[in-house]
Amino acid sequence: MSKKIAIIGGGNLGTAIAEGLIKSKFCKPADITITKRNLTTLKELEGKGVQVTSDNAAAVRGSELVILAIKPFQVSDVVNGFKKELTGKHMLVSVVTGVATSDIESIIKKKLPVFRAMPNTAIAIQESITCISVSNATDVQAAYVKDLFTNLGKVAMIDEKLMDAATVLGACGTAFAMRYIRANIQGGIEIGFDAVTANLIAAQTVKGAAELLLQKGTHPEQEIDKVTTPKGCTIAGLNEMEHQGFSSSLIKGIATSYNKIVKG
Repeated sequence: MSKKIAIIGGGNLGTAIAEGLIKSKFCKPADITITKRNLTTLKELEGKGVQVTSDNAAAVRGSELVILAIKPFQVSDVVNGFKKELTGKHMLVSVVTGVATSDIESIIKKKLPVFRAMPNTAIAIQESITCISVSNATDVQAAYVKDLFTNLGKVAMIDEKLMDAATVLGACGTAFAMRYIRANIQGGIEIGFDAVTANLIAAQTVKGAAELLLQKGTHPEQEIDKVTTPKGCTIAGLNEMEHQGFSSSLIKGIATSYNKIVKG
């Protein structure tokens, strides 16, 4: 059954979630309310039938599911601004980086279902990986939130203690993947392709490689073995990349991003 959804925060992630919900037809555009101080940037969503407002309290009052999509430093002020509107009908989903469910529960001071979710910006095209942890929710409530994000990509239900790690692997990972693709494009141009063709080949190759793992459930090394022949060009390129620290630098980058979240 469709619920009224309030997205508190119409920034990049909040609008991406709204766009994904509309494209997936999970709910009607009119069932979505999105908030932001400057409403001019929400004109496109408003044109699609989404309700837009700068009044967080009103948005929450008219909803059953509240998605909190704001900056970490805004959480206290924003949640305090609408917590009086929260009732037993509400579920709260936070997509705020680095803010625990216990932090939100300590502000609202009500026993409500609180979810912590970490999607990435591919949610706008229904290709996100969203990691979700649950607090105080029934199986039915958890299933509803999982279904919502399943309509926007893949879902992994995880323990909240892994949420910071999920942020790095799934959200920061989008930027890491883009940087790899950009390097592929630059290499493609160096060996003769124009930028547009190199972009197409690089992006589709990465998409195809990912789909092999998702659809076949294989390990990357199994797929690598299929394209590395003795004395071939693939193994020569892979070995040179490893000599230059390819895997090591990526792993170190992931660890550095994680430490930044954990230690600040």
